[in-house]
Amino acid sequence: MPEIVWEQTQKQSEAWEFLRDQITEELIFGGGAGGGKSRLGCSWLIIMCGEYPGTRWLLGRSKLKRLKETTLVTFFDVCQAWGIKKDVHFKYNEITGVITWKNGSIILMKDLFQYPSDPNFDDLGSLEITGAFIDEVNQIVFKAWVMVKSRCRYKLDMYGLIPKMLGTCNPSKGWVYLEFYLPFKKGILEIKRRFVQALARDNKFNSKTYIENLMGIKIKAIRERLLNGNWEYDDDPSSMFDYEELSDLFTNKIESKDGDQKWIIADVSRKGVDNFPVFFWDGWQVKEIVVLPYEIRKDIKKASEWLINYAVKKGVPRRNIIVDEDGVGGGVVDMVGCTGFINNAKAIQPKEFLDGDVTKKVNYANLKSQCYDMLSVKVHDATIGIDDPGDADIKASIIQDLEQIKQVDMDKDSAFRVIGKDEIKESLGRSPDYGDCMMMRMYGEIKPRVYEPGFREI
Repeated sequence: MPEIVWEQTQKQSEAWEFLRDQITEELIFGGGAGGGKSRLGCSWLIIMCGEYPGTRWLLGRSKLKRLKETTLVTFFDVCQAWGIKKDVHFKYNEITGVITWKNGSIILMKDLFQYPSDPNFDDLGSLEITGAFIDEVNQIVFKAWVMVKSRCRYKLDMYGLIPKMLGTCNPSKGWVYLEFYLPFKKGILEIKRRFVQALARDNKFNSKTYIENLMGIKIKAIRERLLNGNWEYDDDPSSMFDYEELSDLFTNKIESKDGDQKWIIADVSRKGVDNFPVFFWDGWQVKEIVVLPYEIRKDIKKASEWLINYAVKKGVPRRNIIVDEDGVGGGVVDMVGCTGFINNAKAIQPKEFLDGDVTKKVNYANLKSQCYDMLSVKVHDATIGIDDPGDADIKASIIQDLEQIKQVDMDKDSAFRVIGKDEIKESLGRSPDYGDCMMMRMYGEIKPRVYEPGFREI
């Protein structure tokens, strides 16, 4: 290949040190628009392919179509700037998505979306690579990141290399925040992981117009993210949960007290399409989260039998099993003989109101709104906690679900209501099952009990 002359930004130079050392295995670069993210990744792959003949590298993104429309364009731009020519120094097969260099090195372009047909990324199981660059890494699930890293072993010993992963992204409230940005901010990011924030102002090659365009973004939350690299900013006053407080859920430890009960809360999957999370609670601490595998959750009878056996194992009475009764959940409630939760049921009035004190009447549009309001108070007061589930995707999903909970028409004098599930699903691209499992735990405190006088549904 021609001699490469690359004038780096200061932030790219900082990241380059981590990409070339013998310590860093995972690097996240970016955290803002225009920081030279894709150019860094493409440049790294090109240089590594040239220096280490016969090596294999992965170039990935959530969707292959977007990768070819964006990241691959940057790859060709870098090649052109460095005098590296297609069909002279490398060949590109558009059908297979493979770039083959004259020295035998290759770059494999991969679609890393989590498809229902391959939730565990078994398709990557036989892959052997030397390293990987994943663009817009916040758009893939953490499991994909882990799986790709597990495949980084090809010719490492031959060249004295270590597994190396580069991910680039803009600020987002997912696993990248939890696994990299937040530990970096707190100064506790482990030595094998690094985070380098690069903003548009850090990139001297950006035009004045580009910066002005970012400054001109009308939506403040988006402008804060893309221009200023603000990972936490959210100016929506209708949001019911604070991100920092949600993150603290996983470090809160709420010890069980005498009289506290154990609970199992589950959100039933629709024909196995959605997740089927099961939360085991000891008082106000989630002790375990189990997501039922597809072969169980797609069958209501099998799912019901699993819940019954799990309750016996955990010592939870069936009256303390709460299952979303809407839709197919009603069948599970009947088979298990447990408590059903109906989202649009009436709110539960306190004993004081039933005894005649009308000032105690709650003004909620439905039971779901009441329980989410109760949950927001518990989260704010840090009187509820979750044991680390050991799965960054689950942690991220819980936070993402609860971040979507907003109050409808908060400026109007009407019953308190949260947005509907359809609107949340449209925003998340999935059902908010994890958030609903947190919310339904509140029903355990207010649901009518035949053995506790003074409560009834009206």
